[in-house]
Amino acid sequence: MAEDLPTIDPGLRRAIIEASAELRGENEALLARLVRHRSTLGNEQSCLSAMEDAYRDIGLSPWRIAVEPAILAGQRGFSPPLIPYEGREPVVALHRPRERKGRSLMLQGHVDVVPEGAADLWTSPPFEPTVRGDRMYGRGAADMKAGLAASITALRALRLVGVQPAAELQMAAVIEEECTGNGALAVLLALGRPDACLIPEPGPGYAALYTAQVGVVWAWITVTGRPAHVREMQSGVNAIEAANAIAAAFKSYEESMNAGERRHPAFAASNHPINVNLGTIEGGEWNSSVPTRARIGLRVGVMPGHSCHEVARDIERVVAEMASRPEMRGASVRTEFRGFMADGCIFPPDQAISRVVAAAHREITGEDLRHYAAPGLTDGRFYVLYGQTEATCYGPDSDSIHGIDESVGLRSLADVTAALAITVASWCGVESVSPG
Repeated sequence: MAEDLPTIDPGLRRAIIEASAELRGENEALLARLVRHRSTLGNEQSCLSAMEDAYRDIGLSPWRIAVEPAILAGQRGFSPPLIPYEGREPVVALHRPRERKGRSLMLQGHVDVVPEGAADLWTSPPFEPTVRGDRMYGRGAADMKAGLAASITALRALRLVGVQPAAELQMAAVIEEECTGNGALAVLLALGRPDACLIPEPGPGYAALYTAQVGVVWAWITVTGRPAHVREMQSGVNAIEAANAIAAAFKSYEESMNAGERRHPAFAASNHPINVNLGTIEGGEWNSSVPTRARIGLRVGVMPGHSCHEVARDIERVVAEMASRPEMRGASVRTEFRGFMADGCIFPPDQAISRVVAAAHREITGEDLRHYAAPGLTDGRFYVLYGQTEATCYGPDSDSIHGIDESVGLRSLADVTAALAITVASWCGVESVSPG
C-alpha cells in the first residue's frame, strides 16, 4: 500500500515543485516541438526520433523495440495490425538506481495522433502549435504529447534538485495507441512488468484520474451489390445503401449495450459509455451506375465484463441478420476485424499508485482529483489485464481531442508535471545525484 513507500522530506518536495515551475517554459517548448510532427499512422518516425533526443537530454540511453506480429499474435491483447511496423518501432529508455529503495514505475505515452480532418476548419494550422490564452492548440497537443512532455520534464525537475529515482524507471514512447495498442504490448513483453504503470493521458476538460475504460473492436464490413444502369435500378442492389442500412442496425445494438443490466458498476454514473461509430465509408464507381461495392469501418465499444471476442460475435450476428433481409438479396457481405480487438478494464481508485497520484495532485493544486470512467480506451489495459500490475492514467485537461482545434491547458500541464515529479519521487524513492 502507499504507506509502505519511501518518505520524501517536505523540503525536498517543495524544491521539486519549485523546479517543475522553473522548467515550465522548457516543458511547453518540448510540447510544441512534438506537436509539429504530423505523427499519424505510418508517419510516426520523426516524432519517435524527437523522443529519442528528449530521453538523451535527461541522461538516458534510449533504444528501439521491434513490433513483430508473428510473435505478438500469440499474446493476449494482440490486435490485427493495419500496416507493417518496419521503421516505426517504439522508443524506450531505462533508469536504474545505484541502490533500489522504492518501487519500479513505467511512464508511458504514445506519439501517434489521429488525422486532423478538414484542416480548413481549424482556427490555426493543426500541426503548427499555437498558444491562445492559457491553451496550446494543435493535433496531438492534448492526446497525448502533453503527457510525453510532462514525463520528460518531471524527471528533469528531479535531476535539477539533485535527486533521481531510487528504483527502476521505465519510459516509453509507443505507436498505435489509437488503433491497436501493439506498440505498448511489445514494450511490456520486452521490458517486463513494473510495479506500476502511469500513463499521462489527458482528462476530459479537467485533470482526472482514470478509474475505468471501455474496450473497443474495429470491424470492416464490405458489401458487394449488383451493378446496373440507373434506368434499371430495380434490377440492381445498391452496395452503398446496403452498407448504410447495416451501419444503422448497430444503433439498437448500441442502446442494448448501454442498458442498466449490461453496465459495469464502474460506469453507473456514465450517461452513455458504449458507443458505435461509423468512422469511414468508401464505395461506388460512377454517379449514374448502381454501385458495385461499399466498405464501412465501425468502432464498437466493449463494456468491462464483456469480452472483445463476444462483441465481435455480436457484430457478425447483426451483419448476418441484415444480410438475410429480402432487400439484401443478391448482395454479398464480408466482415473483417483489423485494428482494435481490445477488452475494457478497471483502474481501482484505492490501489497504491492511484492514491499516490491523487495525493500528489492535491499537494500541487489544493484540490481533490476527480475520477473518470472513460468511454474510450488507453494502453493501460495491457498492464492491468496481461501484466497483472497496477496502472492508471492521469493527465492535463484537454478539449476537442480527435476533433477540430484540439487543445491542452498549460496551467494544467504545469500542475500535472509537478504532480508526476512528486509521484515518481514518492513511488520510487530518491537518491542523490549531481544537480543539473
